[in-house]
Amino acid sequence: MVVKRSLARTALSHRICTGISRDQLGVLIAELAGPWMAREESRLGERRGRERLRAEGGGPSHQLVFTDRVIATLVILRFQLPHAALAVFYGVDRSTVTRAVHEVRPLLAARGFAVPGETALRLHSLADVFAYASAKGVELRLDGTEVRVRRPKAGRPGRRAFVSGKMRQNTKKATVITDGRGRTLWTGAIRPGRMHDQTAVKTAGIDALFEQYPQVKAKADAGYRGLAKRFPDQVSAPPKKPAKAACVEEITAWEEARKQQSSERICVEHANAEHKQWRTLQRWTGRREYYDETHLAIAGLVSDRAAMR
Repeated sequence: MVVKRSLARTALSHRICTGISRDQLGVLIAELAGPWMAREESRLGERRGRERLRAEGGGPSHQLVFTDRVIATLVILRFQLPHAALAVFYGVDRSTVTRAVHEVRPLLAARGFAVPGETALRLHSLADVFAYASAKGVELRLDGTEVRVRRPKAGRPGRRAFVSGKMRQNTKKATVITDGRGRTLWTGAIRPGRMHDQTAVKTAGIDALFEQYPQVKAKADAGYRGLAKRFPDQVSAPPKKPAKAACVEEITAWEEARKQQSSERICVEHANAEHKQWRTLQRWTGRREYYDETHLAIAGLVSDRAAMR
């Protein structure tokens, strides 16, 4: 059976397949076209080793036009389909789809994160997030999320670093920051599953940014209790559980405080769930060296939709 590429493009560009509306898809393609063309020209220039001998546009055409490359990448991020399956739809070789993904995915990862109400502004670093929160008076929500990954081969150095003490599985973790409405502002500090959230805070420089922006406040879970202890006026974490011998009044007060704090930070859990609507972030079956780039690409796409709420 032969499928026309125009029919494949029409079907696969649906929101169910790409995770974004067709209007958003059009904006995304226009946004990525320039950087893709620049990278393509740079790649061809390095391969030639000299200046062009003929006008731009000469030579064989791409088997997949740029629009199809973006759509194929989104569908693979959305459902983690085998590249060979998309190749059947477009009538090309599997390697063509794989090459398209490796070209488009870095562009998606480098886009940054959308800012609610600011279409021309995107956040690319933690410093951008804290500067935005300080300027707009936004109270942040911090949380860690982890995704199962393939187990490294036996005998490989650092194999145990991926074993999560919480999940008892090989995972990779990431830190997610949202605003009070659960809109993703930043995702990063991606590390092996064994590293604790508090260690990631120091590694990523989050504690230094709280010192630099003393007016920024945040709510976090128990994994960031050390951060809350260091910045009690800025970071709020769940209270410690009373001892077994504590009186009923103390236990009741602790439960009320815990529930109140949990209800105020539940929005970041909803943001994590929104990320994991993409099959790729439910369980990563690809190579671990591509996971960070994939996570950032999906988080940026999710932030686009969340920013419109």
